[in-house]
Parts: sequence; C-alpha cells; structure tokens
Amino acid sequence: MASGVGVNSECLDAFQELKLGKKSKYIVFTLSQSNTEIVVEKKGATTATYDDFIADLPEEDCRWAVYDFDYQTKDGGQRNKITFYSWSPDDAKVKRKMLFASSKDALRRSLVGIASEIQGTEFSEIAYDSVLDKVSRGGN
Repeated sequence: MASGVGVNSECLDAFQELKLGKKSKYIVFTLSQSNTEIVVEKKGATTATYDDFIADLPEEDCRWAVYDFDYQTKDGGQRNKITFYSWSPDDAKVKRKMLFASSKDALRRSLVGIASEIQGTEFSEIAYDSVLDKVSRGGN
C-alpha cells in the first residue's frame, strides 16, 4: 500500500553524496510537517560514530536512515555496506507507524545501491553488533 508521499530531491542528492562522494557517514530521513514528502532531517559528518547515528534516532518517533557501515571481515579485510534502516519504535504513535510503513517503498526504491536493510523497533535491534551480524552475512 503506497501512501502517495513523494521523495524530495534533496534526499537523492544527499544519498549520492554519501555513496559516491563519501561526504557524510549517515543520513536521517523523516516526513515533512505536511506529511506530503520525505525530507532529509540530518546528515552525519564523515567523522561521526555509530553511537552518534543511534543518538539521532528518536525514542518515540519513526525515521528512515542510511548508514555507511564499515566493518572488518574475519580474515581482516575492511568492508563497507550502505545500509538502509526503517526505525519504528514501539512507543511511536500507531498512525505515524502506519504512515511511515506505507511511505517506505517510495524512499527505498529511489536509493539505488543499498546493500542491506535493517528494521528496528527497539534500540537492541539496531545495536552495532546486531547490525554487524546481518551486514557481514550479506543478508537483509
């Protein structure tokens, strides 16, 4: 079910900067105040940590995010995967959760080059080790 929400062109520009230019570590997306389009809420500096990223996700509201996830393989190789997050905490209002769920595909389809997808309803599901496990297996 699509919500009819559009994706602001700034979202695509920010994603290209992260993916190709490595000008940010992560992007947090939200709905505009009118709930008519998806907009960039915040871009994390290239020096930002995973903890900085998690701190930018609200405890009681939904967000989408993209994070350039760096990790080391078992044989010591350095890898990175651009990971898409759907953040819908248990404490968010039901109407908000429904709107974010129905709008996700518009954003997700417009971001070409996502390697992994994470869905989180509580912080333990998006903890670094939990995401590392999913990303390093190559699964979604």
